[in-house]
Amino acid sequence: MGNADTKLNFRKAVVQLTSKTQPIDASDDGFWDQFWAECITNVQDVYTLVPGAEIRALREESPNNLATLVYKAVEKMVKTVDSSCRTQREQQIALNCCRLLTRVLPYMLEEPEWHSFFWSSLPAAGENESVPLAQSLINAICDLLFCPDFTVVSTKRSGPERAEDLTSLDSCEYIWAGGVGFARSPSRNAQHEAARAELLRLLLTCFSETIYKTSQQAAMHHNKWIAYLTSADNRHALPLFTSLLNTVCAYDPVGIGLPYNHLLFADTLEPLVEVALQVLIVALDHDTNNISAAEPDEVVPDNLFINYLSRIHRDEDFQFVLRGITRLLNNPLAQTYLPNSSKKVALHQELLVLFWKMCDFNKKFMYYVLKSSDVLEVLVPILYHLNDSRADQSRVGLMHIGVFILLLLSGERNFGVRLNKPYTATVPIDIAVFTGTHADLLVVVFHKIITTGHQRLQPLFDCLLTILVNVSPYLKTLSMVASTKLLHLLEAFSTPWFLFSQPNHHHLVFFLLEMFNNMIQYQFDGNSNLVYTIIRKRAVFHSLANLPHEHTAIARSLAAARPARALPRSRSTESVKEAAMEGSRPAQPAQPGTLNATLPDTPAITSMTERESAHPREQLLPKRSGGDGQDGEKPDGDHDARPEQKEQTNTRHSKRDNALNNIPQKEGWRATGEWVSSWRGRLPLQTIMRLLQVLVPQVEKICIDKGLTDESEILRFLQHGTLVGLLPVPHPILIRKYQANAGTAAWFRTYMWGVIYLRNVDPPIWYDTNVKLFEIQRV
Repeated sequence: MGNADTKLNFRKAVVQLTSKTQPIDASDDGFWDQFWAECITNVQDVYTLVPGAEIRALREESPNNLATLVYKAVEKMVKTVDSSCRTQREQQIALNCCRLLTRVLPYMLEEPEWHSFFWSSLPAAGENESVPLAQSLINAICDLLFCPDFTVVSTKRSGPERAEDLTSLDSCEYIWAGGVGFARSPSRNAQHEAARAELLRLLLTCFSETIYKTSQQAAMHHNKWIAYLTSADNRHALPLFTSLLNTVCAYDPVGIGLPYNHLLFADTLEPLVEVALQVLIVALDHDTNNISAAEPDEVVPDNLFINYLSRIHRDEDFQFVLRGITRLLNNPLAQTYLPNSSKKVALHQELLVLFWKMCDFNKKFMYYVLKSSDVLEVLVPILYHLNDSRADQSRVGLMHIGVFILLLLSGERNFGVRLNKPYTATVPIDIAVFTGTHADLLVVVFHKIITTGHQRLQPLFDCLLTILVNVSPYLKTLSMVASTKLLHLLEAFSTPWFLFSQPNHHHLVFFLLEMFNNMIQYQFDGNSNLVYTIIRKRAVFHSLANLPHEHTAIARSLAAARPARALPRSRSTESVKEAAMEGSRPAQPAQPGTLNATLPDTPAITSMTERESAHPREQLLPKRSGGDGQDGEKPDGDHDARPEQKEQTNTRHSKRDNALNNIPQKEGWRATGEWVSSWRGRLPLQTIMRLLQVLVPQVEKICIDKGLTDESEILRFLQHGTLVGLLPVPHPILIRKYQANAGTAAWFRTYMWGVIYLRNVDPPIWYDTNVKLFEIQRV
């Protein structure tokens, strides 16, 4: 009963505050103290007893009362810090102030006029040097995050009279978890973890000013909240960064691994890890090198979080971070004999953003990842999520970040080399069973995304094929399954109706031909499966070489395409029903009513990548007398895999819903004979045509002479064959390396905040506020 009475009193205070149009005196402590009284013991109470509509009404009709409420709450938190937050009562008050601010701040941040309010001085500052309200709040939160006996275990003798002074305490002694830069592993305490999570949630709420701006405004926006937290003015910047990173990377959801133990005991660490990861990636998004200050005389401080991240260099630290990320990425995919017996965490989207930031800001980390087969521990979960999300429109953002990470890694030679490691199916992926390498897994998953994914994935096709082109010179033994899938893609993309339906579809054919050329020129010896498949599918290449370019033929090809025609299936025997891996589930579309945050358009592949030669030119092109030398002079006939200036504007800005199975004509554009002629002659077919010219007669002769019908004999012949001296001069390997650009930066920011918005449902921090960075849609 007593608890109900105190909640009633709290509710009465809220009603009193919102109903009074006259300002309530700031010195009336008896009234204000009702809002952080000890009766409110959890965050759900605050969200129930303070409705959003009333906060809005307070903002519009009694702005003075709202301002005083926030001032008093911040002032109360500062006072608890000054008294070192020694008693349980003070700790409860600090948490209640934190909960109230988390509830109220989003409704203030959604209104641009209130932004300057937080950077004004506290009225009580008087003759002292004025400190903006936002700085006082962040200082108080950071001090409380390292408060002995409240959020950390005290290393000193306990007791209120022996409590340390929070304002002078060395927080480096109280880093939350061992790992990077901190060897000791402090003992765990569930209450401390819960308190940290609530304080971090308030910090995240402060940072969310960004989501109330459009994508263009956010790109130019200098978020002062994040800037102050990550600046040298915050004495806790280093221990807080270290605590967040180590808390995430040291987390092991399975622990000692007793079956079903997660159902018996509440895990207070998971909510802390989740919000720590979100605060970390948001703080790392504020790259001060790309932001100009709003006022000319304002100096934008360095982001120390990015600075610290970029300076990590010890192998054991890299190993700790990588092992933590891969452990959590692989956790939901682990199979157990007892259903649902081990704990699964769903942090993969935030983890992929963290991995991206690590690779982006610390190149040594990326080279460390690629130095060993550990990179495959990142690759397999990414491919799992890509394959599993391909039919779900609400997970289109997850598809993009997975592909962007693979694009970044594929720019490095070591990634292609690592893909040759044999793959043993440990993760139940819904794909055809095959025996082969991780490269085969990559090809099979990409083929499945392209042929069976939903229509909004089409802007990613360029990226998927660029990744395959980048790794192709290093793939030693492609399996028959993967080889067949690649030839099926070429067969589908080179169909005249598909080529002529959009101005950029022919680029997909250029990418695939370049991939085949790389494998023939540099890895011919081990790729007899691919060579055999090319020979069997030689009609596809002959059709490409003789592609019609007369106006009537183009019109006839387009007319033959039925409106709802799907991407052509392979007509060969491989298109029979394939058995999926044991334990796998087919990809499912989004559940009706699923919430989905909108994303900016996918940046053009030309704006995301830059072509680089993988090795010096003179080593690559030995002088030969005779032979078809001009192929070496101009690599790949300088083909059109990279759309050049005159076409670049046409390539990516088509509607996202231009589907493979229902392709509308681009407005105002129609395929012409001149347009087809402009690129048809530059198709890099010379190497493949020469291969067919040499090998087809030999294979036919063997079949006739020996009466062969068994393909294994033909494969054995191809394995021992050679084309040395018969092919055109090897072309330089061209790698399209990812280049940081404004388009992907804006995309990542929107995606990251969309994930954070949708993941914070308990409590629903930003629900029902006027978000501008993205729209929330129901799928």
